Amino acid sequence: MAHNHEHIECCEHEHHHEHHHEHHHENELRGQIIKIAVTVVLLVAAVLIEKYCALATWQLLLIYLVPYLLIGFETLKEAAEGLAHGEAFNEHFLMSIATIGALCIGFLPGAETQFPEAVFVMLFFQIGELFEGYAEGKSRESISHLMDIRPDIANVERDGNVLVVNPEEVEIGETIIIRPGEKVPLDGVIMEGDTALNTVALTGESVPREVSAGDEVISGCVNISGVIKVRTTKSFGDSTVSKIIDLVENATENKSKSETFITKFARVYTPIVVFAAIALAIIPPLIISLSTPDSQLATFNSQLPIWLYRALMFLVVSCPCALVISVPLAFFGGIGGASRNGILIKGANYMDVLSNVKTVVFDKTGTLTHGQFVVTAVHPDSCDERHLLHLAAHVEHFSTHPIGAALRDAFPDEATDGCRLSEVEEIAGHGIKARVEDHVVCVGNTKMMDSIGAKWHDCHHVGTIIHIAIDGEYAGHIVINDKIKDDSATAIAELRRLGVEKTVMLTGDRKEVGEDVADKLGLSEYHAELLPADKVRLVEQMLDSKLSTPGSQLAFVGDGINDAPVLARADVGIAMGGLGSDAAIEAADVVLMDDKPSKIATAIKIARRTLRIARQNVCFAIGVKVAVLVLAAFGIATMWMAVFADVGVTVLAVFNAMRALDVKTVNR
Repeated sequence: MAHNHEHIECCEHEHHHEHHHEHHHENELRGQIIKIAVTVVLLVAAVLIEKYCALATWQLLLIYLVPYLLIGFETLKEAAEGLAHGEAFNEHFLMSIATIGALCIGFLPGAETQFPEAVFVMLFFQIGELFEGYAEGKSRESISHLMDIRPDIANVERDGNVLVVNPEEVEIGETIIIRPGEKVPLDGVIMEGDTALNTVALTGESVPREVSAGDEVISGCVNISGVIKVRTTKSFGDSTVSKIIDLVENATENKSKSETFITKFARVYTPIVVFAAIALAIIPPLIISLSTPDSQLATFNSQLPIWLYRALMFLVVSCPCALVISVPLAFFGGIGGASRNGILIKGANYMDVLSNVKTVVFDKTGTLTHGQFVVTAVHPDSCDERHLLHLAAHVEHFSTHPIGAALRDAFPDEATDGCRLSEVEEIAGHGIKARVEDHVVCVGNTKMMDSIGAKWHDCHHVGTIIHIAIDGEYAGHIVINDKIKDDSATAIAELRRLGVEKTVMLTGDRKEVGEDVADKLGLSEYHAELLPADKVRLVEQMLDSKLSTPGSQLAFVGDGINDAPVLARADVGIAMGGLGSDAAIEAADVVLMDDKPSKIATAIKIARRTLRIARQNVCFAIGVKVAVLVLAAFGIATMWMAVFADVGVTVLAVFNAMRALDVKTVNR
């Protein structure tokens, strides 16, 4: 038991680590807000000192350097690291060179100081970064919720005694005993006993699997009814439950990190601006000096400060303040608007991915179907439909099995019709036998019918077939199935309308069940009888095949613990949050809180609209800036005109970005 205690402590440590990580993220955001507030106060103080105190330029620089370094240190550090790694042209580099330029302008002969502008520009940039950081949300990499399926103990038989040990201590070939309600700790083969296994957490299959001697069992399943003895065939490290946890960890590492829109833009924009500024500082003085042959050097020296000033002003004007605020704000608005629609998007970069989704892969149980059983057909042989349902519901009156609940729901009057129920006997792996009034009624599978000699016949309907016999004579069968969600077909049709080329279903369920659901919903293709590793393998094959179509993205939609590795591996993972497992919600990038598949199409529309607004802001901001930059190059624009134009553009771009919050009428 000591080892088990250590394992529990390990789990508690994992939960504590996750809580610590969340707390650290909140502290970072709080620290950023405080830093921005303190910078604003220091900047106001510096402006007042400049206005009312006659100080030398170098003294003013020292005063303005305090708020500048406070707010800009991280940006300067990022720019330096970018230079060190050979990635100079990012937005951090542009902000650094422009603001340092603004600080230096005042030292040129006849030039005005631009210290407040330098701090303002860096302040605006940090506000944009704050929006982006907040929109990204909390880290989703923690997989501590997977501890829910990790078995804590194993009951192992050694020298005639049953010992409770940590599953990691059990060796291959040892015998373990698994009682009702316990998790299967290791993969193995049943030596003795019959039972039903709840495999929904692993395979997504909603029907409990009937197993008996000779059948294989996999770790992570829950034993529902009988006691079984299992000979282990794998060590704990190689067992299914351990592999699922490893798959999630590795899939998260392998996932391609989508760059945010503003970073991609800055990679093109920054080098253009920097080289244009260098050209503006050097080429005009050079041309002017060459046109005056008598004193070329003197002309060049006199012209250089003028054009250097214009070049630095050009850099200040070109600072993408409007972009670094309005673009993340548009994404933030889109994320906020989506959350009011019951769609949680865990970061701005997933908006970019969502807008380009061309393949959507679905899990079946709990995603396209309810994951709850209902009676879909009643086929009586020797009595009417109502009587057959009536008997089945009575016999299953005390059953905790999902099939029993479905039969009771189909005949709700059974509790009040006064029939006497006695001698109820549950036969593991077969069904239930009971006396209803004066008749012995057997409700179960074909094994039960064979054991009492009832001549049963199969059904053409797809689903789980429940056979019923009265006093040893076959009375008919009832078909039970997982009900397809009302809006699943609509969701598939809407995705096709949005340009999604491929809709695929992966399920742990039987082939005929998968085929039936795929046909009813009009899916492009389906794959059945899969384990979590199979799902990851198939998704990776699809990810490889889509490389021939640049820009197209793959989304996976699931709800169970078994879906967590695939959710993490796909370009964008979408989890059903209402009934979905914690592990799936942790691993996913998008969570649908009301479990409606039709919300996938809504999420894609919101993403496309958000990106459209972000692009509008980029085009508008660049258009205005180009106009001001042309004026600045000819010396027509003043620094304050440029700053005013920049702030004006920012305000208008922010107002446009706020439209992303309104997602009541999302257009394509």
